[in-house]
This record gives sequence, C-alpha cells and structure tokens, in this order.
Amino acid sequence: MKFLACLLFVAFLPITWETDFSTAQKIAKEEHKFILLNFSGSDWCAPCVATRKDYFDSEAFANMAKDNLVLLNADFPRKKKNQLSEEQTKKNEALAEKYNKEGSFPLTLLLDTDGKVIKSWKGKPEATVDGWATEIKAACNSHK
Repeated sequence: MKFLACLLFVAFLPITWETDFSTAQKIAKEEHKFILLNFSGSDWCAPCVATRKDYFDSEAFANMAKDNLVLLNADFPRKKKNQLSEEQTKKNEALAEKYNKEGSFPLTLLLDTDGKVIKSWKGKPEATVDGWATEIKAACNSHK
C-alpha cells in the first residue's frame, strides 16, 4: 500500500517552473526541449490565475509539457506580501522588455533554445485544455 501511495504521489507531482531565462535555456538545450514563457500577474490578474488553474495545473498540460517544454514564469505581483526579490524583479523586467513590451497579461510564448518566438498566445487560451496542449505540441514538433 505504501508503494502505491508513493507511486501516486510521484505521478502527480506539480510541474516545475523556472524563474531564470539562462537556466531554462540551458535545460532546454540539454534536454532538446522548447521554452514556454508565461508572463503573469499572479495576485491581481484574474485571467492569469484562471490560466494557471484551468490550463497549467491540468493533467493534459503536465503530460505534454514533461516531454516537450521547459516552463519559465515571469511574474509581476502587485501586493506587498508577494513581492519578488530585487534580483528576480530585474530578471522579469528584462524579459518583459524583450518579449512583452505591450505589457499583456497573461502572455504565453513558445520559444526555441535561442530565444526566438515560435508562437504566442495573448490572454487566457480560447481552446480547450486538451486542444491547447495539442496545439503547443504540434508547434514544438513542427520546429524540431
């Protein structure tokens, strides 16, 4: 019984989000994956919260992501209790300067290992969770 409980726990581990572009890029190159960069306002942006809950936390997304993506989050919280370190804030601002000059939230970008944008999604995805996961995987496959 303990073995089964451990197996179930491992099977449902939450997906990991990197917070440093260089780290995500290194992992993506080593593992031959793409980078999915998400700009979010985790404590003020309702569509960002819904995207995380409905899409990123889904089993369909997690299953697709584990084989294809290195996940990178650039968060811009507003509440004082959720503020990031000065170093992390600077990293996120640099990513926004390069990839999100319009300040769209949420904004999700599929990048190759060189940081080139392959595909982008503004706002909460309109497709179903399964449909969006399939769309991302198809974009990855077409750029291998």
